[in-house]
Amino acid sequence: MAVLARQVKSKRDADGILTGKPGTVYDVNIKYPFGGGYKAYVKKGFTNKKDALQHEAEMKVKLSNPSYIPTPANQGKLTVKEYMETWVEQHGKANLRPSTFDSYKGIIRNHIVPNIGHVQLRQLTPPMLDDLFQKMFDKGLSQSSVRYCQRILSVAFEAARKYRYMESNPARDIITKFGKHGKTPDPYTIHQMQRLMSHVIGTEWEMIIMLSGVYGLRLSEVIGLRWDNVSLEKGTFAVIEQLPYKLPAGTTTVVKMAPVKSEERILPITDVTRPYFKRQLDLQARQREMAESGGGMYYDNRLVVAKPNGIPYRRDRVSNDFAQMLRRLDLPHIRFHDLRHSAATNMHQLTGDFYTVGKILGHSLKGIGIQLGISSSLEAVTEQYVDVRLDRKKAVLEAYHNALHPQAANKERNEAEKKPKKRSREYER
Repeated sequence: MAVLARQVKSKRDADGILTGKPGTVYDVNIKYPFGGGYKAYVKKGFTNKKDALQHEAEMKVKLSNPSYIPTPANQGKLTVKEYMETWVEQHGKANLRPSTFDSYKGIIRNHIVPNIGHVQLRQLTPPMLDDLFQKMFDKGLSQSSVRYCQRILSVAFEAARKYRYMESNPARDIITKFGKHGKTPDPYTIHQMQRLMSHVIGTEWEMIIMLSGVYGLRLSEVIGLRWDNVSLEKGTFAVIEQLPYKLPAGTTTVVKMAPVKSEERILPITDVTRPYFKRQLDLQARQREMAESGGGMYYDNRLVVAKPNGIPYRRDRVSNDFAQMLRRLDLPHIRFHDLRHSAATNMHQLTGDFYTVGKILGHSLKGIGIQLGISSSLEAVTEQYVDVRLDRKKAVLEAYHNALHPQAANKERNEAEKKPKKRSREYER
């Protein structure tokens, strides 16, 4: 008989935890032909006979295939904790951005290891994962958080299956149904952006909100933009670097910046936004003068957005303070990153040019299509033939910037209309 009952002093429960109570477990033993002789396949410790018989039937089919190679015996006692911690270090450092790598480690440390870390990898079953997800829901975690955990486990266990540490990927056989993710806040309309901008003019938030909500820069790009990459003479600035992820506490000087998350890009400084850059430059010159005349220290990191003493802002502090500011101003709640979504949405609604909007934001065609809810399979063909020049970016940005600042736009337009008339009269005389 291939399934044998065995008495143990401490039987494990459905979660794989030792109960301290005696009981019966079932072992699967199968002899199969291999290399002109026979080999034995053994898997022990099933808590009930039904699961053991089901596993026996599945393995007989697999072992009858000459090309099938069962999981190595030396991996039999590898636990989920041991595997996941090793996997995330090897996979994460090679394939994930620092922020994503950090979030993977947090999910493994806070949810996976405490619940199923003790279970042997080969003993892990879909019901154990369904139970894990239910516990996460019971703790009040959102659909997106639990779904994120499932995705991490699915990727990790698929690698384990390919390495033959597991017979199958249990994360693919779960019965947990994930509903829709929590609703992402609606991006701000042009009117709401005008309200926000009116409140931050003249404050430390002015340049931060302008770069993110008017140009669509990411937070790390905003606080990592340096004057070295800004040219008021040429009327452009380059988004080619960002502040490193999770600067150590107490950092005063940034020695090396990190590359941007997506493609590098050159953006025009429009007539509407040029005063913002000039005001910020003048403000920082005064801050430096005040610090030095008062005997204080000014850390010249050449950052466009920095604290009054030149020290870089921390991402988490800006994000948290932004939420508090919106509450004080009685504005609808959005995440700081939603300012970028607001810029993208408003530019697209005003111009319909989602390809140029994508280039302004540093997105691929597919990425901006997903963000704006536009489906397109033309990315490879379009990128091959379309080169979005600075003039086109400026036209799209000006449409949005002029809508945000209609008075400034009208003033510029009126001045432009007066100049030709004046020249015409002089010519007549």
